[in-house]
Amino acid sequence: MQPFLNALLLQAGYNATLVAVGAALLGFAAGSSGAFLFLRKRALVSDAVAHATLPGVGIAFILMVSLGGEGRSLIGLLLGSAVTAWIGLLLIEWITRRTRLAEDAAIGAVLGVFFGVGIVLLTIIQSMSAGRQAGLEGFLLGSTAGMLFQDAVVIAVGGSLAVLATWLMRRPMTLVAFDSEYAAAMGYDVRRIDLLMMGLVMAVTVIGLKLVGLILIVAMLIIPAVTARFWTERSNRVIWIAGAVGGASGYLGAAFSASAPALPTGPIIVLVAAGIFVLSLLFAPVRGVLAAVIRHRRFQARVHRRQGLLSLAAQHPIREAYTLRLLRRDGLVRADGVPTQTGRAQAAKIARDERRWDVAREVHQDVGLTGRYDGLTPIEDVFTADEIADFDRRLGPPAAVGGA
Repeated sequence: MQPFLNALLLQAGYNATLVAVGAALLGFAAGSSGAFLFLRKRALVSDAVAHATLPGVGIAFILMVSLGGEGRSLIGLLLGSAVTAWIGLLLIEWITRRTRLAEDAAIGAVLGVFFGVGIVLLTIIQSMSAGRQAGLEGFLLGSTAGMLFQDAVVIAVGGSLAVLATWLMRRPMTLVAFDSEYAAAMGYDVRRIDLLMMGLVMAVTVIGLKLVGLILIVAMLIIPAVTARFWTERSNRVIWIAGAVGGASGYLGAAFSASAPALPTGPIIVLVAAGIFVLSLLFAPVRGVLAAVIRHRRFQARVHRRQGLLSLAAQHPIREAYTLRLLRRDGLVRADGVPTQTGRAQAAKIARDERRWDVAREVHQDVGLTGRYDGLTPIEDVFTADEIADFDRRLGPPAAVGGA
């Protein structure tokens, strides 16, 4: 426990602190940038982008070595990965727009071909005299052990620019994500905005290669956005919640990894993000599973309570044990099933409201108005007191509910 607390408080050494800060910054950038891709229902694009970076890493290494340079220069490798990732994005967009293939087919084709080319290039590099010590396999699953200060600077600067661009373009990206046809009618270039969304994802993918790898960066782009959706209905809040989830996942995952050196940082970060997702899935106050169960139970109780009161009004015996238990709990019937004074009053009110709705349908002939009746909505929430008084004049005096 103490090693984890030390890592959490940035007291586990320089390298652990550097990784924790870098992972938090990357997680925030990935979460906020991936939010609109998720809302646009194009999560698989991030997978294609990530796999399309691998050939660029191999080609950049080969070019730098052939020119007599340092093949493991991070800036050169990231530039190479960015070029092939952008080519992959353009290919997906071109195939989708110019052929009859669906977008998922285009994504699958680009992903498979680029990843295959990348693996072939890595194999070739390992046979080179300069390639045996390259360590490029770290771009597959991430490698934080050799993370340098300039790597953290690249993540901080690149991530900040991606988040800033996401915030500045949030309105057009929101319109395109939810209704691209309306966005086009408003004068927005939907194709360019789509490319901007994918370009932001590409930028975060490229800067995150060294930390979590091209395979796991996809999870950092999508899981925080999916998690944020459980906590809000507003798109502008999804950006910041997704960023917070991603940042927390990166920081906590790096702390867990630092407290147990045998644990790989990238996978632990993803597992922490998955844990936050599961907690949100279960316990989010509006869209969580527990909240849905509670709403269902409350709705079920309201239906049973209403049916029980209608049975009391009609002087029919209540045979459903759950209904009888609810009415007893609310003090509407006695232990022997006989209605109390409060129960008789509420039963009379429920029965009269049923008759009022019948009159309302005859008077208004308005499906939009009377169609709001679901048996549970109080009539006072739909009609004014004067309208209800008119219904009562048409009905005559209310009938009493008998008791023992």
